[in-house]
Amino acid sequence: MDALTASLTLLRLEGLGPASYWQLIERFGSAEAALQQPPENLTRKLPDRARAQLAEYQRCGTNGELGQWALAERERCAEQCIYLLHYEDQNYPALLREIHRPPPVLYVAGDPGNLALPQVAVVGARRASRAGLDNAEAFSCDLAAAGFAITSGLALGVDAAAHRGALRAEGKTVAVLGTGVDRYYPLRNVVLAEQILAGGGAIISEMPLGTAPEAGNFPRRNRIISGLSLGVLLVEAAVRSGSLITARLALEQNREVFAIPGSIHNPMARGCHRMIREGATLVETSGDIVEQLGGMLAGCGQQAGLFAEPADLLSPSLPPEQQTIVRALGGDPRSIEQLARDTGGETGELMASLLQLELEGLVEQLPGGYQLTGSGAQTLIALAD
Repeated sequence: MDALTASLTLLRLEGLGPASYWQLIERFGSAEAALQQPPENLTRKLPDRARAQLAEYQRCGTNGELGQWALAERERCAEQCIYLLHYEDQNYPALLREIHRPPPVLYVAGDPGNLALPQVAVVGARRASRAGLDNAEAFSCDLAAAGFAITSGLALGVDAAAHRGALRAEGKTVAVLGTGVDRYYPLRNVVLAEQILAGGGAIISEMPLGTAPEAGNFPRRNRIISGLSLGVLLVEAAVRSGSLITARLALEQNREVFAIPGSIHNPMARGCHRMIREGATLVETSGDIVEQLGGMLAGCGQQAGLFAEPADLLSPSLPPEQQTIVRALGGDPRSIEQLARDTGGETGELMASLLQLELEGLVEQLPGGYQLTGSGAQTLIALAD
């Protein structure tokens, strides 16, 4: 039995995850050797069902339940053009192999060559602000244009914006799932997943085909996102969030961690601020990241900055009263009362101007006030020039 089939078989034992798998490999040397051990030699954490499965495998070999499942899984992958990368495969991503107890087997839909590209993970809140979504897309677009593959988790919010930014730059993007690669989640991002594959990207998972979206799968997914990447960019995150876990995993894996600061009034900025205090690099433009990681590109592309476009393209022809509002908003949210005081305008006229700025994508409404979006922040910079 080859190493891939043996690993698939061993991982099929009920209750056996990556940690237990690697304990067995460290003890017995290989998956095939572990499968030949008497059930009583295995870790006591395995349930009785797993011991029964193993005993049956040792009686029947590949004709038994475990062996037949492993052979059928390989056949299903071949039929669906899904690549299986074993840990010992030369095409297994080198950076991921370095982490503690990496996925023994990776399922890859799309082009597995993307996993060898220099990658930057972009992660953040599912319920990000408009400014956060704008930043995720803009940074990802620039980084993809510079030659990095953009890696994220296909979730709603920042993840989806990151993938879209890479696609907008006609770059490569890698989506890491907490489900099987044949079962996209959430359903709202099925079209995005198809666009990733059509754009030459990749969708990967360590989960068997057909695996449903279960809560326990996603922390495992996060270590793959950070493990594949040279660095992780945290866009917006609450203090307790999966994105913050990904950033902390990146620090443990000796990866670079970058964070975009935000308003002290934005709860989604607190995770970024905490990571900056814990050692993440504060970044204001994509150029900050390219400058730090650019040596890894080996001539893959031009260095791009987030605000590299000409100012006249960034600044729409705003009436003076709208320009005044953009300047008054600055970097922090403002209530209607504060804006009325700072601009000297009447409330009715102010509300009309704010509505127009919302329609133009420059301002977003928050509970109790308004703030600039990412495009609005670019416009503010253009107005200052």
